[in-house]
Amino acid sequence: MGLRFHGRVFPVTWGRGGIRSDKREGDGATPVGLHRTIGLLYRSDRIAADALPPWAVPIRLEDRWCDASGHPDYNHLVRKPFGKSQERLRRADPLYDLILPLDWNWPDAVPGKGSAIFIHQWRRPGFPTAGCLALSRADLMFVARHAAPGTRVVIRPQP
Repeated sequence: MGLRFHGRVFPVTWGRGGIRSDKREGDGATPVGLHRTIGLLYRSDRIAADALPPWAVPIRLEDRWCDASGHPDYNHLVRKPFGKSQERLRRADPLYDLILPLDWNWPDAVPGKGSAIFIHQWRRPGFPTAGCLALSRADLMFVARHAAPGTRVVIRPQP
């Protein structure tokens, strides 16, 4: 089990709610299916731009991801605090130093279907996420350097 990319298999962790075909907002599950990367975001104060492909975008202080089901910006990057449910992308810990957002429930988000499914750095091996896929920093950097916009990510149910 792992993330297969460029002929390699990387250890990966997924959501505390398991891998599910009936993903819902807040369930902690990672959604089954064929997904694609829609961006590459990084902390420019922690990762040098020249270490990443030119399509990478720096995370700004005000960047958030909207997880307010029913809000017009649900499951989209918002560049302003707006008082509704939102996830800050600039965190004190290194988990979001580098993020590859996936197209789960995007761009036309269905309220309650789930938001903010990213590939990001793990806390430690085997520690579950809130629904994302997570890799070691070194493996995440490798993937980020070699992925292109629209890279396919296939998530299969656990055996």
